[in-house]
Amino acid sequence: MDYGSALLAQARAATSLDDFGADSFREGLQVLVTAMNGQARLSDQGRAMFDGQIVNLLCRRLEIEHWYRLHPEIDAQEIIAPLIGLGLPRTGSTALACMLAEDPAVRCIRTWENSEPCPPPETATEQNDPRIAREAAKLEMQFRMMPKMQTLLPLSATAPIECHFIMGYDFKSQLFQSMVNVPDYVQWLNYEADLTTTYEYLKRVLKLLQWRCPPDRWRIKNPGHMLWIDTLDKVFPDAHYWMTHRDVAAVIPSVTDLYLEMSHGFTEHSNREQIIKTNIETWELGMQRLIAFRDAGNQKRFFDIHFAAFQADPLPVIADLYRFLGEDFTDATRGRMEAWRRNMPRDKHGQHEADKTGIDLTALRQRFAFYADRFMPAG
Repeated sequence: MDYGSALLAQARAATSLDDFGADSFREGLQVLVTAMNGQARLSDQGRAMFDGQIVNLLCRRLEIEHWYRLHPEIDAQEIIAPLIGLGLPRTGSTALACMLAEDPAVRCIRTWENSEPCPPPETATEQNDPRIAREAAKLEMQFRMMPKMQTLLPLSATAPIECHFIMGYDFKSQLFQSMVNVPDYVQWLNYEADLTTTYEYLKRVLKLLQWRCPPDRWRIKNPGHMLWIDTLDKVFPDAHYWMTHRDVAAVIPSVTDLYLEMSHGFTEHSNREQIIKTNIETWELGMQRLIAFRDAGNQKRFFDIHFAAFQADPLPVIADLYRFLGEDFTDATRGRMEAWRRNMPRDKHGQHEADKTGIDLTALRQRFAFYADRFMPAG
């Protein structure tokens, strides 16, 4: 039995299920496993953790397919005009997503249901679902292993989370490169992989999550969507987009720190230079593709948000976003967002100062001048 097949067998044994649905995930799984074995230099602990992550994704896929077989009516659910967050990472997008999620009239992918989407959540129990406590315990363990994480991201069991994990069900996701060094997988993902099935599976999971637990006005986000924006748009053709902006000289050092922090549990050979290279190349490509998409008749579907303005006073920015969407920004929602901001100040868990060692910031800014000249305000 080859290594990938062994992981599939572990997932079947763990769930007592055997139908993974369509085979679209198998190519990405094989590319990932090959790159992991040849390039990642995992520690024994890291190997066990990464194998566990893969098996977990496979288990969740088995469970999702099981629920669809039991209840084929789930597929009749509609995902209508989602609002999708884009832009470079480390641009305030997580804080914005958290504030938008405070609106009780909208739906997001919450961390606890991202980790355990099955059984599908229900309105009657969504506030006290036992998965919330399990997720909170997992996060506490993660913070002990990676203490800088709390200074980098406002994480909690009930907070919204990016689409990486769900995209991982199809094994075409930036989730993996954020943890381990797999440049061959990244090359395949960015230039060769077809993410049509990935976004179709994302829609499949959103249908499952809203089936017994509305509302159905989705707010999702993932900086990585920029790289496959044309494919994303084919699957969600009525989507609107917000896009956050920040000086790339602040972005790349910060995301490098995040990747390094996440990789420490998996290897004793974290490669800072490779992480920097991967991020520069990835986000340059993503921005080029996104600008081309905007210029292809999609400009009016975007709402732009600048980091400094949002950090200074996010509520007027969000009010403008609601006007852009033609939606009512109620006093109650505004109050909930203000409360979230009071309870989650930027330095609640300490101040993060990004390490800029080894990054030529002047050259970096020159490389991204095509982006800054268009979107970043002068000065």
